[in-house]
Amino acid sequence: MHPGVHAHFARQEGLVTREQLLDLGLTPSLILHMLREGELMLVRRGVYADPVVWAALDEYRGRPRLRARAAIMKMRRGWVLSHDSSAHELRMEIVHPEEPLVHVTRPGLTNAWTKAGVKHHLARFRDDQVVEVNGMRALDLARTAVDIARERGVSHGLAACDSAMRLGCPREKLWEAVAPMSHWGGVTWARTSIELADPGAQTVIESLGRELVHELGIGAPETQFPVETARGIAWCDIRVGPHVFECDGRIKYLGPDRGGVADSKVEDVLWSEKMRQTLVCAEGLGMSRIVWDDFWGERRVAARARLRAEYDVSVARFGEHLAPHLARNAERIRGRIGA
Repeated sequence: MHPGVHAHFARQEGLVTREQLLDLGLTPSLILHMLREGELMLVRRGVYADPVVWAALDEYRGRPRLRARAAIMKMRRGWVLSHDSSAHELRMEIVHPEEPLVHVTRPGLTNAWTKAGVKHHLARFRDDQVVEVNGMRALDLARTAVDIARERGVSHGLAACDSAMRLGCPREKLWEAVAPMSHWGGVTWARTSIELADPGAQTVIESLGRELVHELGIGAPETQFPVETARGIAWCDIRVGPHVFECDGRIKYLGPDRGGVADSKVEDVLWSEKMRQTLVCAEGLGMSRIVWDDFWGERRVAARARLRAEYDVSVARFGEHLAPHLARNAERIRGRIGA
């Protein structure tokens, strides 16, 4: 392969345009031959990827990010990455839609259309809301989170706002971003997402779990509640009154080679989890477990009924309020670590 092709790959994170190949002296027939031989891979019309780079990317962030870069490389100036596409560049954690699209925005009266896998948005934004990240121009954390909330609703918006806050975006910036949108579509979803946002949710599943707990009508959930047990401090995902809710994603049980975070055998992870639950409940708390399938369709209705019933059992056993010793211990632990 021409060394200039590798140079473009290196500068453009594994991408090269047809014009760049022609400028290097490659002929159309040679480009076609390289595609057939698997030396290039077509990402979108006129943009190719290094097949080795593409194969190493995941379908949740890596490949959507490269598709967005490929799309904007072929666009005239003025467009910036937005919504999911800016979220990927900013390393935000978001709920992945069933039909992912590339999202770009440029200034104009509020409007949108989709063509060839790219959703084009016309909307007003300030110059200071545009950031350069990894060589690409994108809307910032606050605007991206608010746009996702308007586009897809509270579940998606809450996860995006939580993630933006974890990355250092203050709630005031989120309110500032939504302020000019009083008559824009989906603005109520965005406002609700900002009101309920909590950077204490460490993952998307914890954001969705907190939304589900809000729907139980049992009070405001608290994130990352510390419990001192006989084997050390256990940090619980969500707490209301005398009950904690743990959110379990599959990555907890998969090794790094399968995209997970488990550092031991699955049976050891499960046993450790079981012992942890026993110790936490021994301190005077009830516990529920929430899994990904609980958030969708009929399972959501069933999950709400189950979680409310489990919470009611804890209230019957321990009373409506958190035991004083648990509140004191949590305050002491947080004070010690500055949380």
